[in-house]
Amino acid sequence: MTWPARHVHLVRQLTRREIAARYRGSVLGVLWSLVTPLLTLALYTFLFGVVFRTRWNVNAPEGRVEFALILFVGLIVHGLLAECLGRAPSLILQHANLVKRVVFPLELLAWSLVGSALFNALVALIVWAFAATITGHAPGWTALWIPLVWLPLLLLAMGVTWFLASVGVYLRDINHVIGLVTMVLLFLSPIFYRLDAVPADVRLLVQLNPLTFIVEQTREVLVWHHPPDVPRLATAAVIGFLVASLGLVWFQRMRRGFADVL
Repeated sequence: MTWPARHVHLVRQLTRREIAARYRGSVLGVLWSLVTPLLTLALYTFLFGVVFRTRWNVNAPEGRVEFALILFVGLIVHGLLAECLGRAPSLILQHANLVKRVVFPLELLAWSLVGSALFNALVALIVWAFAATITGHAPGWTALWIPLVWLPLLLLAMGVTWFLASVGVYLRDINHVIGLVTMVLLFLSPIFYRLDAVPADVRLLVQLNPLTFIVEQTREVLVWHHPPDVPRLATAAVIGFLVASLGLVWFQRMRRGFADVL
């Protein structure tokens, strides 16, 4: 897999432009990346904590704040991947002017998209940490494991972004499919419920969701203050690297016909 060490400056510029373009023309601008997670946290806290009175631990029920913090961690992880999935199919179409520039490394556009999604996830994570701290549930030193915990997810996001970006050039209907996929990933991952609450006969389906393990490990280091499962994370990182490598190979082969289609 091509590592863009020679293009760090270009990737940084593309990422900044990606972030700025998302909020261009809005009154609050980049502040929306802060307002959105705050509103999301408040909405889900009201819906599940007040209306449905959902609790994470039945034997030792926690308060609404604790449940909201547990829930929000899962939403942050899902949001990172969902943003990449949702925007990847139109990535090349939005930068059609760069396709015919032979010297421009089109694969770097995926880096900028994942970087933009990571930026939004980190802002949401800061909001979570602030809310947790002022409510007496400050994250511990185990939060420093987050880069390792999220590495497999970022590698997976890169591979899927390369794949969808190339397919999106030829198959425009894929945008409609991705909306369904992100919804399935949301409800088939332990974000709104505990994994052990899933019936045994369908639990394997939830466990096969690539988000499940990352959501669980993120909660371990942020909420429960436990170190992550390093051997399983290493395995997940290897799988993520393979997905990213295959995605890049697929992208490089498919890009040969971009100019003809666009």
